[in-house]
Amino acid sequence: MADATMKFFEDLDRRAYEPLLAKASGTLRFDLHEGAHTTHWTVMIDRGRLRVSQEDLDADTIVGVSPELFEELAAGREHGIAAILRGDLTVAGDPRLIVQIERLFPGSPHSRGPRRVFQREVR
Repeated sequence: MADATMKFFEDLDRRAYEPLLAKASGTLRFDLHEGAHTTHWTVMIDRGRLRVSQEDLDADTIVGVSPELFEELAAGREHGIAAILRGDLTVAGDPRLIVQIERLFPGSPHSRGPRRVFQREVR
């Protein structure tokens, strides 16, 4: 498993609560497809409370992505919405959850926008 991917999910699970998702509830499953093998990461959100599992659970939103692309997303070198628009990332189910959780992915390391400032303050 790639470093940024593992770190991203471990950080989510360790947070236990994320104020940016205080109004969100639902289950989001990331299916990382590599040939015939699929790795599942399920994120359960209950009004900002987070729980992460590697179980293949039913979900309100299912995101299909390659492990390489997810590594780029988790490292802040790629943008999720752009990947959806290009067709590199697929979303089935409730698209609102992917839009909400996309805010938790790191921004570009070269960005100077509010997302980068917020991330520095949180750490």
